[in-house]
Amino acid sequence: MLSRHHDPILAIATAPGRGAVGIVRVSGKNLSSLIQALFGRHLTAREALYLPFCDAAGTPIDKGLAIYFPAPHSFTGEDVLELQAHGGPVVLQLLLARCLQIAQQTQGLTGTPVLPGLRLATAGEFSERAFLNDKIDLAQAEAIADLIDASTEAAARSAAQSLSGAFSREIHALRDAIIHLRMLVEATLDFPEEEIDFLQKADARGQLERIQASVRAVFARAAQGALLREGIQVVIAGQPNAGKSSLLNALAGAELAIVTPIAGTTRDRVQETIQIAGVPIHVIDTAGLRASEDAVEIIGIARAWEAIAAADVVLFLHDLIRIGQPEYLAADAEITATLLHKLPSGVPVIDVWNKADAASGQEHASGVTLSAKTGSGLEVLRQALLDAAGWQAPAGGSFIARERHLQALRRVERHCAEAFAHLASQAQALDLLAEELRLAQGALSDITGAFSSDDLLGVIFSQFCIGK
Repeated sequence: MLSRHHDPILAIATAPGRGAVGIVRVSGKNLSSLIQALFGRHLTAREALYLPFCDAAGTPIDKGLAIYFPAPHSFTGEDVLELQAHGGPVVLQLLLARCLQIAQQTQGLTGTPVLPGLRLATAGEFSERAFLNDKIDLAQAEAIADLIDASTEAAARSAAQSLSGAFSREIHALRDAIIHLRMLVEATLDFPEEEIDFLQKADARGQLERIQASVRAVFARAAQGALLREGIQVVIAGQPNAGKSSLLNALAGAELAIVTPIAGTTRDRVQETIQIAGVPIHVIDTAGLRASEDAVEIIGIARAWEAIAAADVVLFLHDLIRIGQPEYLAADAEITATLLHKLPSGVPVIDVWNKADAASGQEHASGVTLSAKTGSGLEVLRQALLDAAGWQAPAGGSFIARERHLQALRRVERHCAEAFAHLASQAQALDLLAEELRLAQGALSDITGAFSSDDLLGVIFSQFCIGK
């Protein structure tokens, strides 16, 4: 543990700005001296006390609630003091300054500071303390930030699932199963002279098959959770006046983009996040794709191609009214060829045929036919986007997950597959089998933070808000 982890810390734990209530939080190994110096009395554990918060001259800064949580029964596992005052920025800054001032004052005959080393907390440091003191594991700590950042109800519920430990319990169960199998394999390695085939008798093959099935099931739920957290980037592309801006407005249910009959109205990207079945969909409207001599439009078209290249899904919008025009069809074909060249493999392109309301009910055989003007066909498009994203609401609910969790689970799958191959070759490869199981166990431990470097922790907790 780094030396900074031993410092007492404090911060404003509520969001910046004005509010009805604001909270200043202090965490450290022994806060009794600070509490005595602040209030001239001790506080009863976990009991809210209404009293004045005074400055150095004894003048009240504010009146509010003070709550003391002695270690280890607190969020961080250390002593925690919470001061709940009125939520004005100036009031909270005065309380911060007063705590820092008192901490540096000397006490008694010893001349030692009231609370040596008290400093402002860095981003996520309270949650990091909770992790380091075994109050939560790393997946639960990340779920705190994900719950705060959740953009949809489904994402919030999934984050709450992970925070309650649902994801961690699945990971621990997998790890325990792998440890049990490792124990059998290593026992066989340690006692090769035994006539009893430990692995066959213990159904090692069946155990490994069940582990593999469990990993696939956990990955499926985690992948849905990652989708709820991150969403997908959807880019609307096509020729000018195909109705791209109208489609963005229809999906968003608001007039976000300017719509006119003039070709080239959209010059830059316009983005809006919507949700479909709780999945965040980041929809980007782009400039119409065509040859142009207008300097501003050329820049807009270049940015459109940049957005397309980074998309998770592309909606290629076609104009049903113009499908009989050779020039229009040739330009669409050119865009199709460029999409094949610029898009990474595996990125789905959904053909969307717009203006069905003005095309005498004409419907194209492929893709989705709709009218951005009347809204007909939008539900079909929404479902097509969910299908392209791979969304399938898990029967047992999802838990929020991050890309690093998915990468770790992919490593577990690979190591289990290698282990299965070594198991099939029996005694000749049992040492390799044991090694693959060890690596699979290590990948699972990375998720919950059982073995994590300080560098990894620094990256994760730096993304939290101050005071959390």
